Amino acid sequence: MGLMDKVKQQAEQALAKAQQGVSQGQAKVDQAQAKRQADALFRDLGAAYYAMQRSGGSADAVDSAMKLVDEHVATHGAPEPSSGGDAGPSSPDPSSPGPASSGPSSPDPSSPGPASSGQAASPPSGTTAGNFSIDDL
Repeated sequence: MGLMDKVKQQAEQALAKAQQGVSQGQAKVDQAQAKRQADALFRDLGAAYYAMQRSGGSADAVDSAMKLVDEHVATHGAPEPSSGGDAGPSSPDPSSPGPASSGPSSPDPSSPGPASSGQAASPPSGTTAGNFSIDDL
């Protein structure tokens, strides 16, 4: 029975490796689906914010989109930055100084902002989603 035991052991090892491969494949599929969903949520948030700033869209639409993004991030974690192959410019270099890495800052009183232009007041500058604050938009 020594030969049968060896065959059985090898079959069990092969089964374990196959199950591991399936688990890894499923994890990759889940990751890709979560990224596509995050991309769509961020696109919707950007569209709502743009509409609010340029064509009188409602702040409620921005708040609703931000809530959906926050829920997604709470469930799936923060998305990885894009590699820049989609549309628009690539993400700024995280090591370079700029709005994304400067942290919250006090608004410049001499520059007109949403509060002085008759728009709804923006959330506090510490409210973040991803690498930017809502004031950076």
